[in-house]
Amino acid sequence: MLRYAHCLLCISVTVIYLVFRVSSKRSRIEIYLDVLQAIRKGVHKPTRIMYRTNLSWKPLMQVLDAMIKQQLIAPENQGTHVTYKITEKGMNVLNYFNEAMELIEIK
Repeated sequence: MLRYAHCLLCISVTVIYLVFRVSSKRSRIEIYLDVLQAIRKGVHKPTRIMYRTNLSWKPLMQVLDAMIKQQLIAPENQGTHVTYKITEKGMNVLNYFNEAMELIEIK
């Protein structure tokens, strides 16, 4: 039953993604997914995340704060610097979204 609920969530997220994808601006979910993918691929410093996701500093900081509150990422203090790592919940979000994208044929 839980797997079915996750599948429905994935499909819902994908539909929202596709609806907003028509516009030239990225939706909030696209930005979140871009940040999660960047961190998963080894980009942990905020400036590098900013460059990889093509965001300016202030919007990036707002997104990172929101993602921390939702426990999708976790900050790690390394001396005077902060780096970010993806949490298990963040990995689940990426996995569910990727599964949903495999179920839907995008033309």
